[in-house]
Amino acid sequence: MSGYGLEGAWPEVPRILPSAVRAPPGSREASTGCGDADQSGNNRPIRPQGCQVPRRLANVTLDNLDDLPYKCRRCVFWELDPVSHNRAQAAGDPALEKEAWISSTLLEWGSCGKIAYVDGVPAGYVLYTPPLYVPRSVAFPTSPVSGDAVLLMTAYILDEFTGGGLGRMLVQGVAKDLTRRGVKAIEAFGDLRRDEGSCVLPADYLLAVGFKTVRPHHHFPRLRLELKSTVSWREDVEVALERLLGSMTPERALRMA
Repeated sequence: MSGYGLEGAWPEVPRILPSAVRAPPGSREASTGCGDADQSGNNRPIRPQGCQVPRRLANVTLDNLDDLPYKCRRCVFWELDPVSHNRAQAAGDPALEKEAWISSTLLEWGSCGKIAYVDGVPAGYVLYTPPLYVPRSVAFPTSPVSGDAVLLMTAYILDEFTGGGLGRMLVQGVAKDLTRRGVKAIEAFGDLRRDEGSCVLPADYLLAVGFKTVRPHHHFPRLRLELKSTVSWREDVEVALERLLGSMTPERALRMA
């Protein structure tokens, strides 16, 4: 992708094999059918009605950084400015740059991402931080991000786990974390063209979940979502968020990393 230093493409997402989500033989989950793989071949676990699936959110740390999908683990589109990004790609070690960025941000600002686990299996993640720590943000024509806002950088739900509410779970986790830390708003750059391989969230989806345009642009408007002292999400907004983050698969033009 060319223009404004926004080159790059969303990484492909590796499939999770049935053995990674199937319960061990003889276990309670196996006897009830919980955790059995879908025999249709899509590798998604079958969950009978009433089956409780353990899910949790964990802060992104150096210890669990490798739980990100392989391609996402090596993606530094947001973490580096365009020149440094190209240099890291040429050097062949973007994973080291990713680790260094996470380490620095954790030390200077604190928690900057969350990973969602289902049955102990990494199923999705989100990254967010003040724009000061996101060199790529200044490459947009509608920069800078407001000083009182945190930038929603990226999010991804593995295809095997879409439709289960993980998108809502991740965004709620981010909102609660930022509200507790006294942040007033979340901002994001939107993509009005939805170019193939774009690393930017579609503007129409951001608008659908409550973001408002604060700086218009024919391609990359900047949008903002106000955070209130009491976090309360309407059901329609929750559904829209799930559709947004749960529909992002590498098979579609809409991709996140």
